[in-house]
Amino acid sequence: MIRVTRLLTRSDLLAVLDPAACLKALADGFRAAPAAGSRHRADLPFPGTAMVLMPGLLPGIEAYTVKVNAKFPGAVPALRGVICLYSGVDGELLALLDSATLTAWRTGLSAALATHRLSREGGTVGVIGAGAQAELVITGLARLRTWPGLVVQDADPARAVSFAARHGGRTAATPGEVAEAADLVILATWSRQPLLGLENARPGLHFTSLGADEPGKAELADDLLRAAEVIVDDAGLSRASGVLRALPDLPVREFREVMDGPAPAGPLSVYAPVGLPWQDLCLAWLARTEALRTGAGTELDLLA
Repeated sequence: MIRVTRLLTRSDLLAVLDPAACLKALADGFRAAPAAGSRHRADLPFPGTAMVLMPGLLPGIEAYTVKVNAKFPGAVPALRGVICLYSGVDGELLALLDSATLTAWRTGLSAALATHRLSREGGTVGVIGAGAQAELVITGLARLRTWPGLVVQDADPARAVSFAARHGGRTAATPGEVAEAADLVILATWSRQPLLGLENARPGLHFTSLGADEPGKAELADDLLRAAEVIVDDAGLSRASGVLRALPDLPVREFREVMDGPAPAGPLSVYAPVGLPWQDLCLAWLARTEALRTGAGTELDLLA
């Protein structure tokens, strides 16, 4: 049977994706996913920082994804590309999805799951880098807990003010001020120099660092990482392109190992994911299913 391909743009995805359903699907995915993921990265001779090809598979879903995108820090959105969803039965191209939107959702909501699990409840939330990724972490985290206060810092003060206003928080002038005021800190920046070190940490503080997802990027200093219990999403990918690239001997655990077990018991904890290919498949399948139900998106007959 020949199926038409469904094109799902940013506005289509925002119409069909539901944070609660995505959180549940991602949690189930962490439990079911194979132990290792893969990605293929190439530097670009253009303003973009990297081109990445990611194949996604997940037990229980008879489909696979191939994501092709590149990062352009000066563009809005900074991530440009497409996710192709294929049938695992006959290879039919089922959907083409905007990579920037789907990646922001799967990265932010996966980080929300881990942040909620690994940090103590009831504390003030800090945000460093008030962009799309932090927006989705806060959106997901709000489905899982409440907090007494929110403090936000961004290299663009106006963006920090806008983020704080949307989420009922206040702003801070520096990353250090955020760490001083908060009980858990979410970092989602393009920084290539550490923003926080051990001098900014205190017992009980948790950090979720989303920015150390490719070579050369760094948000947390080595002394902080060595003093903390570090959790990653995939140790192999983290050594290739994430936080473990600069610290290959650092002992870590993977989130799938701790999400249903004891939380880290040390004085400091860090979650530093790189983003996993199966997460693209997880939300792409969810988005297409809902789009078929609601009629969202545009049908394309590529064989016509």
